[in-house]
Amino acid sequence: MKLSVVIPVFRVENTLRRCVESVLTQSYTDLQVILVDDGSPDSCPILCNQLAASDARIQVVHQENRGLSDARNSGIQIADGEYITFIDSDDYLSPDTYKLLMDTLLRNPVIDMIEYPVVEHEGKGTETKLLTFTPEVFTDMHRYWLEAKAYTHTYAWNKIYRRKLFSTVRYPQGRVFEDVFTLPLILARCRTVAVTDQGLYHYTDNPMGITSQAKGNELRDLLEAHLPIINKVCNADYYAHVLNIQMDVYELTGDSPLLPLMPYRETLKLKLLHCLGIHRLCQLNKFIHKIYRHRS
Repeated sequence: MKLSVVIPVFRVENTLRRCVESVLTQSYTDLQVILVDDGSPDSCPILCNQLAASDARIQVVHQENRGLSDARNSGIQIADGEYITFIDSDDYLSPDTYKLLMDTLLRNPVIDMIEYPVVEHEGKGTETKLLTFTPEVFTDMHRYWLEAKAYTHTYAWNKIYRRKLFSTVRYPQGRVFEDVFTLPLILARCRTVAVTDQGLYHYTDNPMGITSQAKGNELRDLLEAHLPIINKVCNADYYAHVLNIQMDVYELTGDSPLLPLMPYRETLKLKLLHCLGIHRLCQLNKFIHKIYRHRS
């Protein structure tokens, strides 16, 4: 079964070759590797062409810079594998990762999406486990979202998907945290999702990346991605997670809170929420952080 691997490319001339070689040297060889040069201003366009000339499995798309979502969508558009996956071009894979995952999918054809572990590399080669799993299969997507806390690891790149899941789904343009908008749409089309302890995705931390440097308007995108979901599926942990995002948005923008009050009181913060209301809790949080920053 062919696996299409979509790799968006933008300003990664120092890491692109490592990324692509980690894919090409996988022991699972039935691959379509799609490099989407998103108008990169460095040597990446030339490097993409050189890599394609060295391996017939590579296809290159050159396009004007339109952002990560559009680059992924361009790859989805020409993917022809039964399965599809993504890898960011400053990251890489451990050997045999795709073989281990595809073997699982071959043995269990009902699985529509499989998620696998992630290790994070921070500066100077420091390595920490970002995400690990005890193998489990979910047929209830609400349970996967809440019990596996999928809302905290919505990453596009540590998953293999049945390609037909994307037949009517694309990543939203003009949004940051695009993965959070997209994964629920994919899950709505899934019958079965698996998490596994097999394989390993190497994530290279970018201190200037959107997750580390998110501003108020960008965090508002994250909040707006979660709001429709909590009205359909929620528990205390998930609500507390979204509440933290709401407080960060308020602290950075001062915008009126959007999060609705829900009947969860399991933690001190949630109890305070019911005593003070969402607006006053956000004000209190902002005040405490202001004092803390002043003292430090």
